This record gives sequence, structure tokens and C-alpha cells, in this order.
Amino acid sequence: MTTETRNCTASELLCVMSARALEDGQVVFAGVGIPLLAATLAQRLHAPGLTILFEGGTIGPHVVPGELPPTTNEQRCTRKANMLVSITEVLLLLQRGYVDVGFMGGAQIDQFGNLNSSFIGSADEPAVRLPGTGGGNDIASLTKMIVAMPQEKRRFVENVDFVTSPGYLKGGTTRKDSGLVAGGMHRVVTDLAVLSFDEETGRMKVLDLHPGVTADQVQENTGFELIIGPDVGVTELPNDEELAALRHLDPDKVYTA
Repeated sequence: MTTETRNCTASELLCVMSARALEDGQVVFAGVGIPLLAATLAQRLHAPGLTILFEGGTIGPHVVPGELPPTTNEQRCTRKANMLVSITEVLLLLQRGYVDVGFMGGAQIDQFGNLNSSFIGSADEPAVRLPGTGGGNDIASLTKMIVAMPQEKRRFVENVDFVTSPGYLKGGTTRKDSGLVAGGMHRVVTDLAVLSFDEETGRMKVLDLHPGVTADQVQENTGFELIIGPDVGVTELPNDEELAALRHLDPDKVYTA
């Protein structure tokens, strides 16, 4: 699938498809980057009652078009917010069950939806140091998770180098057995497909392909065997309204270059 075919960049496709995964009336804990932009896009298009939470303690913000914050702790995240609380208090909302969806990205994800945003390589001598957990572990432990990231073999690995944010751990019942009885991985949105997880095994499976993408292409860009059933669907390309709203929010392509 080429940029010309879909008339948008891969990042714009990723953002629109991620926004569609959010529903009106939900409370979403959004991370920086595509999650922040996609949540804001959903709020403007089809989910006006979506409540966004940021780790810095912001509840219910309305981000100003063209002024996207570089982090969720930045002052621009607080525009028209309902409340500004401490980081501790906003994380307590997770523990109390007030948050429906967690929405993040990551450097690596594995076949059971475990996310790594800590380091690449060994703990003693990492090849790459990453930002770390922040509230990522709390969010993934306590909410239904949506993950947005490009589909590449180096990102979709059989086993992450470090479990920063838990998915279904080693599959089967291992998540619940470890004491994580709430939440779990729900969707992984990529520039090639929308992925979900098998209820029994906890393994990643292909739910929908983006137009022009084949199941073989998705598998070729994945470092482990995906579950690909006979009933795989096809998404709809971003429409003019979605792209116009997205480009209004991010005219300088801070997140969608």
C-alpha cells in the first residue's frame, strides 16, 4: 500500500485508525505522541464525551490545534481541563477503576502484548536506553489497552527485551495468575493492520487489514507467528473529514510526518 493509494502518510493512517478505536463516553489514559493526537482527534470527530487523562495530572483537556504538547507533562496539556491533580492522584484513578482504556506506544511488543519502553539489549549493557516506564506499568496493569506503533520486525519481537508494561505475560492465564485480574491488551493498531488477542492463548492475531495490505505482508513485518483466521476483515481508508481534522490539529506534522 503506497502513500499515493491512501492519500496520507503512514503516521496519519496510524493516527486515524487509532482514533477510531476509541468510543464516546470512555475515559482514556493517553500517552504522548500518536496516542495523544489520536485521542484528541476522536474527541473532535465522533467522541465528544471522551475524557482524556494525562500522566502529569490533567483530567479532561482540550488540546489547541497547532499547539500539540511535546510531552504529557507540558503546560499545553492543561488547556480547558476539568481538573489538574498530582501524578499520584491521577494514577489512583486507575486503581479505583475509573479509567476505561489505556493508550500507549512502545519500542517493542511481543506475541502476548507485553510492551518494552525501557531498553534494547541486555540490562547490564543495553544497546539503547529508552524513556522507561513512567505510568506505563500502572496503565497496562489496570486498563483495557490500545497500542499504536508501526509494524516492523524489530518492534514486533517474539519476546521483548524487558517487560515494562504487561500484556498477557506468557500467555494463557499467566496474567491473572500473577495477580493482574483487570484489564489486558485489547488492540494493536499499526500502519498495516488492526490486531487483537486470542482469548484462550493470549497470542496476537490479525483482526483487520488496511486496504491494499495482505496477510502475508503483515506476517513478513512481524518477528513471530501471528494467528491469521479465515474471517479477517478490511478497514476503511481515512476519509476527507478525518484527514482534514487531523491536519488541522497537527499542521506542522509534529506527530504525523
